[in-house]
Amino acid sequence: MHTLIKKTKKVKPNANILYLLKAAAELDNIPLEKKEKEYVASQFEKTERTTFYFNRLTHWLVVCLMRDDSKGNEFKTLETLRKAGDKTASFLNESKEEEVTLHEGSMENAYVLAFAEGMALGNYQFNKYRPSAKSNSLITIYIFGESLTPGQVNELNHLVEACYHCRDLVNEPYGNLDAVQFADFVAKMSRSVGIKAEVLNKSRITALKMEGLLAVNRGSKTHPSFTVLEWKPEGAKNVKPIVLVGKGVVFDTGGLSLKPPSGMETMKQDMAGAATVFATLYALAKNKVPLHVVGLLPATDNRPGDLAVAPGDVIRMVNGKTVEVVNTDAEGRLIMADALIYAERFEPELAIDVATLTGSATAAIGKHGMAGMHQDAENDMALLKDSGWAVYERIAEFPFWEEYGKDIESDVADIKNISGTRSGGVITAGKFLSHFISYPWIHLDIAGVAFMDGRESYRGKGASGMGTRLLYHFISRKAGG
Repeated sequence: MHTLIKKTKKVKPNANILYLLKAAAELDNIPLEKKEKEYVASQFEKTERTTFYFNRLTHWLVVCLMRDDSKGNEFKTLETLRKAGDKTASFLNESKEEEVTLHEGSMENAYVLAFAEGMALGNYQFNKYRPSAKSNSLITIYIFGESLTPGQVNELNHLVEACYHCRDLVNEPYGNLDAVQFADFVAKMSRSVGIKAEVLNKSRITALKMEGLLAVNRGSKTHPSFTVLEWKPEGAKNVKPIVLVGKGVVFDTGGLSLKPPSGMETMKQDMAGAATVFATLYALAKNKVPLHVVGLLPATDNRPGDLAVAPGDVIRMVNGKTVEVVNTDAEGRLIMADALIYAERFEPELAIDVATLTGSATAAIGKHGMAGMHQDAENDMALLKDSGWAVYERIAEFPFWEEYGKDIESDVADIKNISGTRSGGVITAGKFLSHFISYPWIHLDIAGVAFMDGRESYRGKGASGMGTRLLYHFISRKAGG
């Protein structure tokens, strides 16, 4: 169960209450003793401390003063508040508290929501296979005040729920979530919130000549799947849909180009792009965002089985392009190509693909952002980057010069699936995908941010869910939200 965020009209007796303050002068507005106020003001002035906890025996009174070191950067202020919320949630869990009431006071709505968001996202746990693990006690975050509406709070609550679903899927071991099981779960959850869901099985995939997906799946004993999700509310504002495409490699051994053991340890997360696309549509549907959005989720594992595709093999994609498979560990772009071709039937106004596609993206910018590039989508790319700052899931835009395309030219086919050089890998992967589009398109490589080796504040350890909040903010903004 995800942490609930609720609007409340009254504060329960002896409830844990948290005051968000913009300045020390506002201490006079909260129920602290004179000496307590002096102590808080003094510590805030002399040290970096911003959060103070007062034990009232029956409950906790928490004071969080906003230290604005952002120098006018609103996005940094919001991120600081999310991280402060995460720390406060940790304290409440250590104290075994189940509820807290966040008092709006005079704080701006965006700041209150950011703090609550950090608390809720940071409270996530994946203890499904750890029955003896200590579960977080915090269950409910109430927001009290006159400024925020119930609708604003519910929107955040639904978005947090979607992020939890994304993280659960990515954290789930492959042994319990193969491509077919993934598709079944996603379809069931999508239908529960009004999203149309269709799962194409192997025979349908074969009939559609999705040779990239079939090639990657050859070494596996488990069938592939291709899930089509469609959120088309009555009165949708867009004439042509936005199409989201997510890479769903549920486990990646590298195929015959086998990864070393250390390179496989977290490869259950190679379907984070598909999980992100599902979670985004789930949040859009829960919040009834009035835009037509389609999600395409090709899924398979990548195994070195008897019939596995081999380096040097050539496959012919459904659009006629031939691909030399130089490295079977560059498999994600093959299944994404099929999905990008399939997207043409929707005549999208824009397509965005999301994938843990290259180690090069991680090498380039690490865990602090995702790599992005575009073709014929300059305005939307600018809006998406703005959304990245707003939710602090930032995008480093890479050049997409035509010269990079020469690096994937093949001597035996139209193109090869990986460059022969070690440079520019994140871009050449995007160049490969560009051979299969005929519409405005943005590519996001989330390899560095989808899964955290150590705890990263409210993003946690393991699956981060990054990409969901970004895409939701971008699409809801286009809808006028």
